[in-house]
Amino acid sequence: MSHPLIRLDGIRKVFAADDVETHALDGIDLTIDFGEYVAIAGPSGCGKSTLLSILGLLESPTEGRYLLNGRSVDGLSTAERARTRNREIGFVFQSFNLIGDLTVHENVELPLTYMGMSAADRRKRVNGALERVGMAHRARHLPAQLSGGQQQRVAVARAVVTQPSILLADEPTGNLDSRNGEAVMQLLRDLHGDGATICMVTHDPRYAAHATRSVHLFDGRVVVDDQVRTTAAPQPPG
Repeated sequence: MSHPLIRLDGIRKVFAADDVETHALDGIDLTIDFGEYVAIAGPSGCGKSTLLSILGLLESPTEGRYLLNGRSVDGLSTAERARTRNREIGFVFQSFNLIGDLTVHENVELPLTYMGMSAADRRKRVNGALERVGMAHRARHLPAQLSGGQQQRVAVARAVVTQPSILLADEPTGNLDSRNGEAVMQLLRDLHGDGATICMVTHDPRYAAHATRSVHLFDGRVVVDDQVRTTAAPQPPG
């Protein structure tokens, strides 16, 4: 029997500061299947980014269970969480998060270095990822020599170079003008068309419409889960 890529059961997240508790997430039940493209939407402060941080193992829930590819991540050590992030999860951030004194090639190569991959294999994987996002011709450039849209394409290449199980995108168009924003959204749609599983946080309904499923949060709860599957979801390998 196949299992979902991600399963959240009763996820709660409470932040405590100065004797004040903030309930960022309040009982989230969510599954994401292999090959889905999910947009997480909702008003500011509804818990979108907190949910994405938990999915990306950057935060731990206060309560609840999280299964990633059929395996519980709740009891993982800090080192195991970092290793799982590196191998299973690709991140695309609003602010690109490229390292300024590394070339495009070196930025994309970095997560492969942490995996202990050989230099020849790293070169092949990086070249393929840059070709995929249309940035191979900029491999020797520094981030400061690129436009915002080009930097985000490099960030996408870095996110997919490890061939992760899921790509998490946090407001990936937030720092881009409308033309570059649409170009990045088309890139994500192309990646999904090639079989990638994507979960994207966005406040913009135009970009949420690119996804095949929209999950709306309000006050830390799922209030709408609109599934529109246009193609059959790929099954997990094996």
